[in-house]
Amino acid sequence: MNRILGTLVATALLAATAGAEEVGGFYNVVAPNGADPWVYRHDDGWYYIAYTTGGDVTLRRSRTISALDGGEARVVWRPPAGKPYSRDLWAPEVHFLKGMWYVYVAADDGENANHRMYVLENASPNPLDGEFVFKGEIADPENDRWAIDGSVLTLGAGDAERLYFVWSGWEGTANVDQRIYIAPMSDPATISGPRVELSRPTLAWEKAAGPPTINEGPQPLSRDGRTFIVYSAAGSWSDHYCLGLLSLKPDADLLDPASWTKSPRPVFESGDGVVAPGHCSFTKSPDGSEDWIVYHAAKRAGSGWSRSVRAQPFSWGKDGAPVFGKPIPPARPIPIPSGEPKRLRLEAEQARLEGGARALADPSGSGRSKASLPDAEARAGFDVVVDRVGVYVVAIRYRVDSSARGRRRLSVQVDDQPATRVGLPDSGAGWSNAFARLSLKAGTNRVVLAPESGAAEVDCLDVVLDPN
Repeated sequence: MNRILGTLVATALLAATAGAEEVGGFYNVVAPNGADPWVYRHDDGWYYIAYTTGGDVTLRRSRTISALDGGEARVVWRPPAGKPYSRDLWAPEVHFLKGMWYVYVAADDGENANHRMYVLENASPNPLDGEFVFKGEIADPENDRWAIDGSVLTLGAGDAERLYFVWSGWEGTANVDQRIYIAPMSDPATISGPRVELSRPTLAWEKAAGPPTINEGPQPLSRDGRTFIVYSAAGSWSDHYCLGLLSLKPDADLLDPASWTKSPRPVFESGDGVVAPGHCSFTKSPDGSEDWIVYHAAKRAGSGWSRSVRAQPFSWGKDGAPVFGKPIPPARPIPIPSGEPKRLRLEAEQARLEGGARALADPSGSGRSKASLPDAEARAGFDVVVDRVGVYVVAIRYRVDSSARGRRRLSVQVDDQPATRVGLPDSGAGWSNAFARLSLKAGTNRVVLAPESGAAEVDCLDVVLDPN
């Protein structure tokens, strides 16, 4: 029988076995599989999250940025079959405008050339409740062209609030390039004026991997009276994908293309082992003191549309423009967003390892070691001790062999409860994070991890110390 290492240590918040410590950092993968992440922090304190699924609109809500994928999830809309918008749902965004919830999503009938933007509306205070009602296509009726990646730019407040729709589209009916357009809105579901082109791919880094050449994923960003649009450029399928920046001149007419200035170089691009960062959104830390960018990146060089979701803080320059710096690799822990609860980290190599599981040295591990779980007989048991009953989000830092066939899953069981199945998508060139929601009692909970098939490596188990 494996003996428990160390002794229980009591604190005001928790107690834990040896190999566990309270930490204030996380490893930078907030969803192990996903593209086109959208994050919106509402005044109820929840982060509302959406990614591309292809077949529906799934919303999540989370108390934290560092564990977004562990949020409560619900499919809020699935299109009926046989419609112009039944297939290929891309880049959904959820917005709270004029006291209502709106989802903007690109969709087609199975033919990419027929992609258009559509809008849904929900009057419920919680967008995971009530019903999202299909309101129809949102487009410039005089230029109803291919369109994706729609978002809303808001200026002013109260009676002076003005709404503008920004998106990526084709000039004509041929897939030559994608351009950034803007148009005024009379209400959150209606464009009320002609589209205006703000940007097209003209610079070498924007045209990389083309044709077609790409400007897409426009995301408005405002601060201290300055307005920007951050967009994705270069082929999304390539390692050249990156972010560019359009800056609105102070007090200028945002419907005049001459009012916008394009940065000559990418403002966020591959580096330090992170490949093809792009299609982002922006949010604030829980206490409002920090700005964060949430984006997707390729899992490894050459992996194309196989991507995971990342998050990191950014700052502002003296000129008032955002400064994103370099992408932070998943191998480097970064401080959790300000105002988030700390985490209890339990090292896998110090768990109860049974059924062929074993501890191995690994310099890339959080404790410079890891647990190898070679098959479905292997087990890693953790004693998780919390001071309150509730549903806790846990992050499992894992690595799987990308060459192996078939879907990998991990069984996660708490005491005698039915096991939770956690998918382990391709972890890319290194470690990734998978997330689960576990019901824990006050006191000691035995949490056992076991592969359902194949092999997996586990570095550590993080428990967010604030139940949802």
